[in-house]
Amino acid sequence: MIVRPRPHFLQLFFILRGSIVPRIYPGILATAALSALVAWLHQSRPGLLPNFSGGPFALIGIALSIFLGFRNSACYDRWWEARRQWGELVAASRSFARQTMILPPDERRRLLTLAIAFAQALAVHLRPGADVGKATRYVPPDALAAFQAGRNPPDVLLGRIGALLAGLRGSGAIGDIAWQALDQTVARMTMVQAACERLRGTPVPFGYTLLLHRTAYLFCILLPFGFADSLGWGTPLAAGLVAYAFFGLDALGDELEQPFGDLPNDVPIAALADTIEANLREAMGETDLPAPPVPRDFVLM
Repeated sequence: MIVRPRPHFLQLFFILRGSIVPRIYPGILATAALSALVAWLHQSRPGLLPNFSGGPFALIGIALSIFLGFRNSACYDRWWEARRQWGELVAASRSFARQTMILPPDERRRLLTLAIAFAQALAVHLRPGADVGKATRYVPPDALAAFQAGRNPPDVLLGRIGALLAGLRGSGAIGDIAWQALDQTVARMTMVQAACERLRGTPVPFGYTLLLHRTAYLFCILLPFGFADSLGWGTPLAAGLVAYAFFGLDALGDELEQPFGDLPNDVPIAALADTIEANLREAMGETDLPAPPVPRDFVLM
């Protein structure tokens, strides 16, 4: 996620970090080069290339911009849902820390340590390639083998938390009301995991994405043929600006569609897992806490 002060007017034209430009500049340059070639051919060899009216391109451009806007809105909804679910996990973890204050210190530490491991394991589960060591160092030795062998490590840890709570209820260490409150909080964590897995495993329908990809590229390729006569050598600039807008919206939609990736605009789940870790360690009375997550080059992951 990009975290930076709002740039002033001139900086807006030169910012690359967090911009979509590094991903789309080959397409922009190719469109501008094609437009320059078409403009040159129209100037030097009239009649060699077919002439098209610019009217249909204007209508298609309006329709395409609306469709791209709808797709980006749907992709942003996915991004916001991912961020909201991790906010729910932060809240549930803090509630869990308060609810376990009625337990003996050793039992409370075991449960909160597992909750830290769950948050870190969920981040790795959703973003493969992340540092799994952040989770394994909090997994109890007697649960480490099951954690490493499980197909869904975060769920293994939630099962371990549920088993500990069931054991405390069976021994009479907690009553019915306290057990229900704790179990409901664990259920909230389970719902967060399920919602995140749904977002990760259910992309925007491929046919819809493919249609917009093809239309955007075909439109930008054919655009100079419709405006080379009227714009002349201004065609490359106009086509490049249109390509920047359409290719940029298309690429940004792809980035927001998978909110748990490792691109600059994705949800900072690693930083949120570290926040949960710091919150729960502080709840256990620890003072040697890690520094709060900070952006690197204005990017918080």
